[in-house]
Amino acid sequence: MLDNAILAKAYRLMATARAMADIYEANRQVCKYVHSTSKGHEAIQVATGLQLLPCDFVSPYYRDESLLLSLGFSSYELMLQLLAKADDPFSGGRSYYTHPSNIASDKPRIIHQSSATGMQAIPTTGIAQGIQYLENYLPARLQKGNNNENPIVVCSFGDYSITEGEVSEALQFAVLKQLPIIYLVQDNEWGISATVPEGRTMNAFEYAEGFKGLHRVKVDGSVFESAYGVMNYAINYTRRERKPVLVHATVPLLNHHTSGVRKEFYRSTEDLEKHAAHDPYPKLRQYLGQSGITEPEIQEIEKTAADEAKAAFEKAKQAADPTPESVTENVFAATPVLEEKGIRSPTDGEKVLMVDAGLHAIEELMQDNEDCILYGQDVGKRLGGVFRETATLAEKFGEYRVFNTAIQEAYIIGSTAGLSALGLKPIVEVQFGDYIYPGLNQLVCEIAKSNYLTRGKFPVNMLLRVPVGAYGGGGPYHSGSVESTLLTIKGIKVCYPSNTADMKGLMKAAFYDPNPVVMLEHKGLYWSKVPGTEFAKTIEPAKDYILPLGKAKLILKAEKDKTEDGESMCIITYGMGVYWAKAAAEEYKGHVEIIDLRTLYPLDEELVFSIVKKHGKCLVLTEEQQTNSFAEALAHRISFNCFRYLDAPVDVLGALDLPAVPINIILEQAMLPTVDKVKERIKRLLNN
Repeated sequence: MLDNAILAKAYRLMATARAMADIYEANRQVCKYVHSTSKGHEAIQVATGLQLLPCDFVSPYYRDESLLLSLGFSSYELMLQLLAKADDPFSGGRSYYTHPSNIASDKPRIIHQSSATGMQAIPTTGIAQGIQYLENYLPARLQKGNNNENPIVVCSFGDYSITEGEVSEALQFAVLKQLPIIYLVQDNEWGISATVPEGRTMNAFEYAEGFKGLHRVKVDGSVFESAYGVMNYAINYTRRERKPVLVHATVPLLNHHTSGVRKEFYRSTEDLEKHAAHDPYPKLRQYLGQSGITEPEIQEIEKTAADEAKAAFEKAKQAADPTPESVTENVFAATPVLEEKGIRSPTDGEKVLMVDAGLHAIEELMQDNEDCILYGQDVGKRLGGVFRETATLAEKFGEYRVFNTAIQEAYIIGSTAGLSALGLKPIVEVQFGDYIYPGLNQLVCEIAKSNYLTRGKFPVNMLLRVPVGAYGGGGPYHSGSVESTLLTIKGIKVCYPSNTADMKGLMKAAFYDPNPVVMLEHKGLYWSKVPGTEFAKTIEPAKDYILPLGKAKLILKAEKDKTEDGESMCIITYGMGVYWAKAAAEEYKGHVEIIDLRTLYPLDEELVFSIVKKHGKCLVLTEEQQTNSFAEALAHRISFNCFRYLDAPVDVLGALDLPAVPINIILEQAMLPTVDKVKERIKRLLNN
């Protein structure tokens, strides 16, 4: 039998959660932002939260307010988020109820939590991956409990989210690496309005059987003493054995799906009565009486909880709203790299290929940073990347720092949020730009929003390498350009180097930037094999060279007299466009000025606008399909900011608007910009 002090505390927490749910229901006009409550789920949540330590991590989902209460958060703190107040300790009024984040040392840490059900599995598994790495290779940096307890990770779900494909990726990795994580599944048999027969062929416990090495337990999550015992077993097992566990807890759903999707919309009286029969609240109340806690003591617990919840709500209603000015805060964490430093062209340096510049940059970063790890498809020991862009790194730094993953773009990208939360600095790779799309869910929902929605608590220090671009018949799934897709995602930075020196300098800056940075690397420039791209091979910068993001470069100047006579123009471009522009400009010597953007976000608007104003005629050149592209958006920005200085409309040249790059070389060339096409645009602008 459980200790009465634990039982009394658990009942107080459940009574608080129940009182909060009743207050929200009675004040629907005040509680206007969408929210869910834990009504029916309280027992398993409290049983979990009471047994976690400050050294642990937990990822609640949107119905886990009882879990948060049991971790030590107050009803007032939760209500501040419910009402989107300025002092909401999690997001400052930016995110939904029960979307917490926490770095305080007196409670388990909580990374950014999104509303995309199931998506939390990957970042949270990334935390367990990071804990294992620290435990095995950097033990001095691992934060343990006061009694030297090993940290564990808990990832909480509703059962219906287990059907998400990304949950499978997380489970696969956790089992493969045997990570110290508990997947807590709360099964109330509803997926909004979808019932079990409509939405699944098996529950999470049955599904997990297919992941060999994942320990499974199940429990009636409406019975507190049973839930407490099972969670005690699971927590101790994971803390001791350092292996993954899935806990399947059956629970009733006693409230609405959310405040906006109300139970009366879709649930029958019969269903509601069936769930009410398993209400954990009266069950625990009865158990308290059987354990010797008197009726007056129970009533006092209930009254105190209700009074405190009411007082907290009244106080939260009076709290200040966020100021409009605060809306732009915390988009990015401040980067320490603000100036170009180091030697770009050493006098005794040798010219190296762009692909080798990236390889050498990572090697130097790994030499200087023991928290740097590299993983992705085929980047490990046997191959070293399909472009040999990571060759020899696994041999030099060990397979625990450089290793292969399965074909799991979502896991590769999303897990970096968990690793970053532990102070690790992952460099990861998606093999081709065309295959980044399975990872966009994590990039958009988790990575890009983390710093903003946690008010700066959890920036994601991640460098994502993505080979892109068309050349030599790569075909429709290995030649794509993805910059416009990426640039619609706010909260990430995007680089696109065109030569060896920029590649190395930007790679260093991206690594030390505390924000997520995507490095787009043109495959056609890697080895300078494409005619006209030999200048991509430059002298390799010294180890100390670093190039800040957001600094474009003037790579070809027009002659002063031609500019003064109105006989000049500028080309704004990047990547392969640099070489098309330079080759085309040979025919118009002195008339053309070229800017290599180098970083697409942040963009060096100051240089771009100043050059456009100087010439009055501008071509924006890109390899991407043109319509609705980044290039067209940039052309608009140039037109808007430089309108009074323009002698002609800003021109844009990109690839044809086709769904894919054809594999036939003749068709590929017909689709892409070419030197001749650029010459024609230069001629048109100069003759305007």
